[in-house]
Amino acid sequence: MSNPKYATLAVHAGQQPDPLTGAVNVPVYLTSTFELTGIESSRGYDYSRAGNPTRTRVEEALAALEGGVCGHAFASGMAAIYALVATLRAGDHLICSANVYGGTARLFNLIIQHYGIEIEYVDTANVDAVNAAIKPNTKLIHIETPTNPLMVLTDIAAVCEIAHAKGVEVSVDNTFMSPALQSPIALGADIVMHSTTKFLNGHSDGLGGALIGTKPEHKDRFLLVQKAAGGIMSPFECFLVLRGIKTLVLRMRQHEENGRAVAEFLSTQGKVSRLNYPGLKSHPQHELAKKQQRGFGSMLSFDLGSREKVGKFLGALKLFLNAESLGGVESLASHSATTTHAALSAEDRAKVGITDGLVRLSVGIEDKEDLVADLEQALKAV
Repeated sequence: MSNPKYATLAVHAGQQPDPLTGAVNVPVYLTSTFELTGIESSRGYDYSRAGNPTRTRVEEALAALEGGVCGHAFASGMAAIYALVATLRAGDHLICSANVYGGTARLFNLIIQHYGIEIEYVDTANVDAVNAAIKPNTKLIHIETPTNPLMVLTDIAAVCEIAHAKGVEVSVDNTFMSPALQSPIALGADIVMHSTTKFLNGHSDGLGGALIGTKPEHKDRFLLVQKAAGGIMSPFECFLVLRGIKTLVLRMRQHEENGRAVAEFLSTQGKVSRLNYPGLKSHPQHELAKKQQRGFGSMLSFDLGSREKVGKFLGALKLFLNAESLGGVESLASHSATTTHAALSAEDRAKVGITDGLVRLSVGIEDKEDLVADLEQALKAV
């Protein structure tokens, strides 16, 4: 079928029945090695680090969902980020969104910069600042939009136009939106990155990461890192992501509906300040969100004023679980300063706006009235 609509693509891309048995679900090939047909001759696989049939299927699905030419599955989102920058060389310059996920900053600051790669954090929401930061040795601009956890957006198309005019590639972390709600490649991005642990898996039962490229050299580059560094997604984790993708569109619809309901409720609460949810008309980037996204998702954050108040709030929640991660069917609440951004110093957190009173919510697919009631009773404890 030519040009299937997105919901159809999510169910069928990379998930054709097994040609050997007719199994509707992709088999889990739990094998480390494969019988060769001769010297330098195989049936397409020789060793699972280099390639596995289950991984091939999830990589095909991810490429199709994002509109890329190749997909590459890794053991975690951080393994994918590492693969993204692994082929940069000493002397190269990397621009990254300023209030990026703390794990990304930890990787860049404590490991990657020691390889002689210059890393510069820029407010990528400010297109002029991005333009001014590009140098002759800039090789990559890595955007996280919306950012974790402040939900700051970057105009993907505008940054790509500037970058491409200067021969610089752009990668976009699309974890928060998922391919169901945002298509960075269609907006000009060269590479899309995901923590598949989140919405793509959708059930909080597996770790994974992915890179989707748009050029033949991306396929060669990321395949080299998979084979050489070995941080690949296991066959069973691939199966879990394939399982999750099939219901992605349905889940994101409910995530979206619940996220809006929770944000609208919180916007009326006097104890809540600095509510960050681009789906609210009061959000300064609401129009940009409408332009480049197909929805607003279910991630949001807000400030309760102090670490003590956050502790009381999290302790009083009954449905929302006090836990890291996001994108699962269950609703989660977390204290960003001591979880996702604990790797940053207090000074660095303050620079990007991660206060001790900040709470991040990942709104699940439960009944929205129950979720609002839970937040309402927990706020009474603050």
